[in-house]
Amino acid sequence: MKNVIMIIAITLIYAALFPTLCTAEEKNIVAAADPWPPFVDPSDIKEGLSLVIIRAAYKTQGYTVKMEYVPWARAEAMVNIGKYDILPDVWMTQKRKETMLFSQPYASNTIKFIKSVDDPFEYNGLESLRGKRIGTVRGYGYGDKFLASTDFIREEVVDFMTNIRKLVAKRIDLTLEDEIVARVAVAKSEPSLLTEIKFTENGLSSNNLHISSGLANPRNKEIIEAFNKGLAEIKASGEFNRLFEIYGIKTN
Repeated sequence: MKNVIMIIAITLIYAALFPTLCTAEEKNIVAAADPWPPFVDPSDIKEGLSLVIIRAAYKTQGYTVKMEYVPWARAEAMVNIGKYDILPDVWMTQKRKETMLFSQPYASNTIKFIKSVDDPFEYNGLESLRGKRIGTVRGYGYGDKFLASTDFIREEVVDFMTNIRKLVAKRIDLTLEDEIVARVAVAKSEPSLLTEIKFTENGLSSNNLHISSGLANPRNKEIIEAFNKGLAEIKASGEFNRLFEIYGIKTN
């Protein structure tokens, strides 16, 4: 009889705990991306502005966010199939919309071309790039028109600093990146190179920054809707602006 009572008691305990355990797992979100300071930064105790914003938004909805650092192309591929839950810092393109659901934007990036300091080049539309060798990063979304153009040569590498080194060595004519991100990356990696590069006055584009979740992920709508709701709440409370100010970035 005692054994029967014990079995019943254990069963009741598991029955009580199991829904809690399931809920806890469902409330955890796994993000994946490569380092992209100051937005995604493994050297920052808070892991960068994007993660600070995302965690604050999700916290209002009872979610936690774990960050995994992998090469960007792998992160995007794994989010597409639901292996990871979100890309935390992604630009929307038509191609990506075919495989991912996007959140409301939470920041904006201005993409500028980077040239050698003695290069007189100024960007004036895609036609001004004719014949140029331009360093890009594999998997990055620079805009559909730029990626489709055949007027110039795109040379892909796996990280931004490789392009900066190639630029300084005259192995490519230009590279491109958000100006804030580029300055932070070069200053952290090889600050002496800042005197050897220059940004164009005109930018390729301004791109809104989103999170995205793969359409193959059964939780994609839940994940995106929770972020959108949380984002609206931290904007209304003023926390959103305060978090940007911590990183020295003014919001509109």
